[in-house]
Amino acid sequence: MSGTVDRWTTALRRAWKDGTAWPWCLAVIAAACGYAVATVFHPGYLSPDSNTQLGQALGDEPVNDWHPPVMALAWRILIRITGDFSAMAATQAAMLWGTLWVLARLVWKRTGSRGLSLAVLAVGFAPHIMNFTGVVWKDVHLAYALLAVFAIALTVRDLPRERVRTRWALLALGLLFLAYAALVRKNAIPATIPVFALLVLAAWPAPGRRRWLAATGVFVAVVAGASAAVNVATAPLATRVYAVIPVDDLVHVLTPDQVRAAAEQAGADADLRDRMVAAAVTCQKRHITSDGYLQCFPQRRPFDVTYLDRRADVVVRMWTQQMPKHWKGYAEYRARVFTKLLFQSNQTFWNGTHVNAGARLHPEVPKQPLNDTLRFALQNYVTGFARDLPMLFQGWFWLAVSLVLVLRRRWAGPYTRELRLLGASSLLYILAYLPTAPESNYRYVYWPALSGTVALALVATAFVARRRAAAGGTAGEPDARPTVPSAGRAPEAVPAGPR
Repeated sequence: MSGTVDRWTTALRRAWKDGTAWPWCLAVIAAACGYAVATVFHPGYLSPDSNTQLGQALGDEPVNDWHPPVMALAWRILIRITGDFSAMAATQAAMLWGTLWVLARLVWKRTGSRGLSLAVLAVGFAPHIMNFTGVVWKDVHLAYALLAVFAIALTVRDLPRERVRTRWALLALGLLFLAYAALVRKNAIPATIPVFALLVLAAWPAPGRRRWLAATGVFVAVVAGASAAVNVATAPLATRVYAVIPVDDLVHVLTPDQVRAAAEQAGADADLRDRMVAAAVTCQKRHITSDGYLQCFPQRRPFDVTYLDRRADVVVRMWTQQMPKHWKGYAEYRARVFTKLLFQSNQTFWNGTHVNAGARLHPEVPKQPLNDTLRFALQNYVTGFARDLPMLFQGWFWLAVSLVLVLRRRWAGPYTRELRLLGASSLLYILAYLPTAPESNYRYVYWPALSGTVALALVATAFVARRRAAAGGTAGEPDARPTVPSAGRAPEAVPAGPR
């Protein structure tokens, strides 16, 4: 028996010394951290939107496309598997920490440094990342899905050429995550384009035109097929929620008298005309500068999500008829809302579970109350950093980071092209809010904050590894295993990708 123990001890010491055990140690650390974060948020922090989607997932109310049906469907599947609505918040934590483990393992493989790989894992504890990990929001799902695709792309790039089946399996998984990201938030499609390019370039470092066209066709087909499958599974009520944006523009750019005239010119019914005028008056009287449909527009109780579906064509016609005439006011208004999003983001911390006035919290939620001690500890942690380092929670900072990532021609380490595409995804996502931002909410820049933090961590680890190598130390040198050539190598020197 003692001989067996000695052999196991010797094998473990050898594995620790040569580094083969460290990725498994990272996995254990990531699992422990993810479990701790999930415990803090258990059973999940819910906003009014989250509470509505929980009711849809449990089948207590019909699914509608005001919120993404794919998210309600995913939640429904998790509840049927586990029997517990808290599985969604736990899955979010598992997604983030599992992805960070993949990235940390890649850093360990590249640098051979335990400290640098742990630094990548530490991204999950950053206050501007951890604050929403257990909040059930589509913004969080978008961010974690795109980060997962990024990690998959880097993994595929580093795989040996002969592992064709593994490459194809990972590419298929990345495509599914990408399709989910495109469906879970409608304005995220621009952000998915550079991440899609990351996935293609990981498989084929120098794809030709035909391969690009074929890959794009497959991606579009997967998204369309997934959307059709979700619609069949959920049969969502149509809401045409996009009409909220022209309503917001009209009631803030035009005067109440101009709104009335615009409604009559566009052929609006009396009810829509009167509500539009009332919204313009209320926004001006209460000095509400954005989100006019939800903040100023007269609503009946319960909230009718299909009201705009029946009048979206008229609202859009009002917008197209009036905005060209008032282009200066429109540009000023959109600049005002966008700059507020960049420089005065609010809701840096979502404090528990809440519903709108007059709404009802789902009966399943009170059965698992939040841990107030952990909630207050998390709140102190996040709000303290928001006070001392406010730029971490502001859009302008992550816009600047994305611009630097895109414009810099070369970064330390092997991921120059990947970092530029990651920055492009964040940049496009932020700019997409220029004509559409409803208000200044930090969760709207959560994906740029997450991707920017991961990118800065990878840049920092590559810089430290280079400095160590230049100093002649061995701790920061890459291990002896073969590494994938950098993007700057000739096409014939890189793997040809799956065939």
